[in-house]
Amino acid sequence: MAQAQPRNRSRRCCCCLFSLIWKLLVAIVFIVALIFLVLFLIIQPRSFKFSVKEAKLTQFNYTTNTNTLHYNLVLNFTAHNPNKKLNIYYDAIEGHVSYKRTRFASTDVITWLNSFRQYTRSSSPMSGVYSGQRVMAFDHDQVSDFQRDKNDGVFHFDVKLYFTMRFRLGNFIFPDIKGNIKCGIDVPFASNGTKLMNSFEPTTCEVNF
Repeated sequence: MAQAQPRNRSRRCCCCLFSLIWKLLVAIVFIVALIFLVLFLIIQPRSFKFSVKEAKLTQFNYTTNTNTLHYNLVLNFTAHNPNKKLNIYYDAIEGHVSYKRTRFASTDVITWLNSFRQYTRSSSPMSGVYSGQRVMAFDHDQVSDFQRDKNDGVFHFDVKLYFTMRFRLGNFIFPDIKGNIKCGIDVPFASNGTKLMNSFEPTTCEVNF
């Protein structure tokens, strides 16, 4: 029985050490979570807001003989920073436009050449110009939908933008954040200089991180 006492002491010491380490880890996690909660309540971070303010479609013609789409679309965007304490750096925004679930145009809206810092509670304009031609093999139903939209004078486009941005708090700049923006827009079209029967309605987009 005398030999069992050192073993029991050793087990009790191990249990005490494990309990101490566990309590220390729980305390560290709690303190870190509390710090993040306090910072969140103080900073109150909010996502930026993005919208399409204007859209001008001056060419959108599909040639069935060559399966070629000719287009000229200009989109004017507005980004709004609603934060009270956070500035935003827009480092890159790449925009794509699709018609009938088929992408036909892409452009760089923001690059390192025109990246900028947006201050708190401010709005900034930016534009995307989509112009050119693309070979697209529309099936019979898509050609019929195209003709119907052309006769109605309104085309529906899906716009998707991929962005890289950073938040700034005081002198501290957070790491890069990537995400995307989705917009569904109905753009009036008039050919041969005819007057537009409809006007574009500004559209709020969905921002996803």
